Amino acid sequence: MHTIVALRAMLVSSKAKPSQAFIAFFLIFLASIANSSKGEVTYDGRSLLIDGKRELFFSGSIHYPRSTPQMWHDLIAKAKEGGLNMIETYVFWNAHEPVYGQFNYEGNCDLIKFIKLVQSAGLYVTVRGLPYWLREVPDITFRTDNEPFKTHMERFVKMAVQKLKDEKLFASQGGPIVLAQIENEYNNIARAFPGSVDYIKWAAEMAVGLQVGVPWVMCKQNDAPGSINSCNGRNCGDTFMGPNSPTKPSLWTENWTAQYRVFGDPPSQRAAEDLAYSVARFFSKNGSLVNYYMYHGGTNFGRTGASFVMTRYYDEGPLDEYGLQKEPKWGHLRDLHAALKLCSKGLLGGTYSLQKFSPDLEARLYEIPENKVCVAFLTNTNTKFDGTLKFRGVDYFLPRHSISILPDCKTVVYNNQRINSQHNARTFDLSKDANNNKKWEMYQEPIPTAKGIKSQGPLELYNMTKDTTDYLWYTTSFLLDDKDMPFRHDIHPVIQVSCLGHVIHTFVNGEYMGSAHGTKIEKSFVFKKQISLRPGGNRIAILGLTVGMPDSGPYLEHRVAGLHTVTIQGLNAGTLDLSQSMWKHQVGLTGEKLGIFQEEKMNGVKWVEATSDIPITWYKKYFDGPSGNDPVSLDMSSMGKGLVWINGQCIGRYWVNYLSPLGTPSQSMYHIPRAFLKPQNNLMVVLEEQGGKPEDIKITVVKRDNICTLVSQNYPPPVDSWSSSGENSNKPEAHLKCREKMVIRSIVFASFGNPSGICGNFTVGNCHSPNVKNVVEQACLGKPSCVLPVSAAAYSVDASCPGSTGTLAVHAKCARGGQRHGHAAAKAQ
Repeated sequence: MHTIVALRAMLVSSKAKPSQAFIAFFLIFLASIANSSKGEVTYDGRSLLIDGKRELFFSGSIHYPRSTPQMWHDLIAKAKEGGLNMIETYVFWNAHEPVYGQFNYEGNCDLIKFIKLVQSAGLYVTVRGLPYWLREVPDITFRTDNEPFKTHMERFVKMAVQKLKDEKLFASQGGPIVLAQIENEYNNIARAFPGSVDYIKWAAEMAVGLQVGVPWVMCKQNDAPGSINSCNGRNCGDTFMGPNSPTKPSLWTENWTAQYRVFGDPPSQRAAEDLAYSVARFFSKNGSLVNYYMYHGGTNFGRTGASFVMTRYYDEGPLDEYGLQKEPKWGHLRDLHAALKLCSKGLLGGTYSLQKFSPDLEARLYEIPENKVCVAFLTNTNTKFDGTLKFRGVDYFLPRHSISILPDCKTVVYNNQRINSQHNARTFDLSKDANNNKKWEMYQEPIPTAKGIKSQGPLELYNMTKDTTDYLWYTTSFLLDDKDMPFRHDIHPVIQVSCLGHVIHTFVNGEYMGSAHGTKIEKSFVFKKQISLRPGGNRIAILGLTVGMPDSGPYLEHRVAGLHTVTIQGLNAGTLDLSQSMWKHQVGLTGEKLGIFQEEKMNGVKWVEATSDIPITWYKKYFDGPSGNDPVSLDMSSMGKGLVWINGQCIGRYWVNYLSPLGTPSQSMYHIPRAFLKPQNNLMVVLEEQGGKPEDIKITVVKRDNICTLVSQNYPPPVDSWSSSGENSNKPEAHLKCREKMVIRSIVFASFGNPSGICGNFTVGNCHSPNVKNVVEQACLGKPSCVLPVSAAAYSVDASCPGSTGTLAVHAKCARGGQRHGHAAAKAQ
């Protein structure tokens, strides 16, 4: 067996899925070759070759900084169980070199440890961000034929590659790296740069010159010398024109498992059926490698989320933010990988042919007649209507937008629209242990008055904060006399602030006036509010802030944020323009500088009993860790916007009062890794910017112990039941399986006939029989797993009932406890 890792280092995340204030520079694929001290990695027009042997590759993106080292082993194991033999991750330049010349490879930035864990499990890794200090290099322009940029890029890439070489991690050294990538989706921005062609040529030649002993890839880039061009997108089976040479394989380096989400977005998802169709389609058209972006998205801890990107990252992947299997997506893809592996001989060595039966119905075949190998992909490309295809004398029903996989050109072992794997529903259960202490204390952040950096007009925010904090105070003052004040009672002064992004909180004479913000698409905005002024001196303080660094597009080094203009309208003398007045600037908050989110430093300020709804305020309390090992989450629904620290470690930005068009927060639950917690006396510190109710913050445990099955009698049998001998069952089965150390404790719902709904919300149809639940309970209760038949006879149901679809729906609940019927999966008769 091969242990394969892909490392990919890029310059910047693609605009389709911003990651962080990250820029990275290369991608590597790692493979540990069994029984071989060194592995030769080559390729031909069909696939990559490991020691001369063609392989199919199933890869998933897992970014090591977006989880904790304590989570890595479990994430990798679940990826392998899901049928993957590759893991992709970025190498994050800004995480590894946050300050020029100072490198960090510790904690969740321990790239070497992560790769070695993947290597030991038998999977791939792909690795790829720009640090802030790069913006301040004189005369620099990112990602073009610019000498300062190329100098720093080459220096970092050589350093990172050498670090991997020192650990003997390339296949040519007997390590797991089998493929490398330089740059990412450069064609999206190439037209913005006159020197783009020369830059890509330089980057490709620089990469090849590193002599890592494995092939190089450059996705969506057809003209890079010495590399394999690959595809990124949702449907590369239909959009990819193929490699730029018949001697290169078709590789899909990013298949988006969902859509990345930003604050203000409504929920989004990508159906398991559509994702599976895209993969089956790609492999049916000579594809040999797919990478799921993301397989596990994880968490943007601290301030690492990119511009407006949520703290929760790609929670809709096969493994959710907490590392739990999201079903049916995880299981449906596992079954797909198994079906494709059954076809590997034909796919990798067979003669390809296409048979068209209609504009929508087709068969794609791979055959080796002398070895009696025949693989067929029967496809219905119509997204609205089902179809029937007569293939080799047999009628095959094809649901809309579906592909049936036949490893012997006779037996359907998989159809993307027929989900045999179980479903589950996620719950957030209130922890009894962690919510006992109701005592909160607070420290109100002072509004700066005297000190600060002075300038004529407000200064640009990025250049002031240098990515060391989100926050920059802008303060100014002005004098008014009685004649300046409005005479009429129906006229009041109005402050108008135009801002280039991202958020402001405005105070006038110490009173909070309100907040305003931009969006991911339009960062700039205008804030207007009626205010109260007085004759004599008046003070304005505006807390400007960013929600992440820019992450995509050309000329990142020229992006700006912060105040643009500030005016006071409604005065007798007309509009007062303060834009070129004397402004003072304070970088960061007092609480940040004093480190009051750390237990050893929190007494540097005076804490008092907490009250609610106070802007720019720090809150703290202690809590005990939830019992058990389930993931932990924080319900921040009662708060507004800010940051949270647990025992001194920041779990990320929260923003729950920025509502989506559906009227709900984009994210209200925030992950607390178990590695951040102690059994007792955990310190939680919350920085609330706008005002909230800390007493209503709740600590929960996260579970996916509500499991379901929804299988019809016209579904194919389980893919692992197929045998090349030809003795194959044509009967589908329904499987239920609890996670480790759990058993099925109750059957919430069971019906055969025509039930409807989704897991956790099933309803019976007119063909329901109460006997179904009795049969299911006898087969499943007290067991860690069970297998159920999908037939009317098994449940004493009338098969001729009008409207019956022959569907079995079961909702079960798992719980910890003794297993009354042993550990083996039981099968109902």
